[in-house]
Amino acid sequence: MKREKKRQRVPQDQERSRSERGRKVALRKDPRRHSGRTLADASELSSLRGLIDALRAEKARFIVVGMTGAVLQGTPVTTFDVDLWIDLPSRQYMRMINLARGLGAQMLASTVVVLPGDLSINFIYEMAGLKSFESEFRRAHRLTWMGRKVAVLPLERIYASKKFAGRPKDIAHLPILEQAMRLQRRMRQSGKK
Repeated sequence: MKREKKRQRVPQDQERSRSERGRKVALRKDPRRHSGRTLADASELSSLRGLIDALRAEKARFIVVGMTGAVLQGTPVTTFDVDLWIDLPSRQYMRMINLARGLGAQMLASTVVVLPGDLSINFIYEMAGLKSFESEFRRAHRLTWMGRKVAVLPLERIYASKKFAGRPKDIAHLPILEQAMRLQRRMRQSGKK
């Protein structure tokens, strides 16, 4: 004798509410687009582009460092700020702060500003574990970022600075950077063959 399973009856109003449920808030600004295209708010990008242009107008050389530099080289990570190594002595920090404030930024610390759109910029004047600014600037990659050519610290040098700093967040980035460097080496080797 076969037993028939009893089908549980769900009240019709509950069934309807289940089918009508959906996301209350979209996960990204334009849910039809690929998330990789939505990198930052337009105001963040335009204020960062304005900062890059202002640095150039002031003839202030800089290198994009830290995880922003790693992201620009294809490392799959997220970062919440932009680190710029500035070719100035740290005692001249107000020069950079005033430049950023002229663009509407708010000063959070002597080396940190927040641009319109809530993008934090860290102005760095010394990089521990690396050579001089001049030496690293010569070896930096030149990449196009937001339509501007910028100097970007190579992954190997970002790795060296994070390893030397040894902070917990820097140590956490080391395996990701190692993996990205291995991938870059493989790509270079396969391109040579």
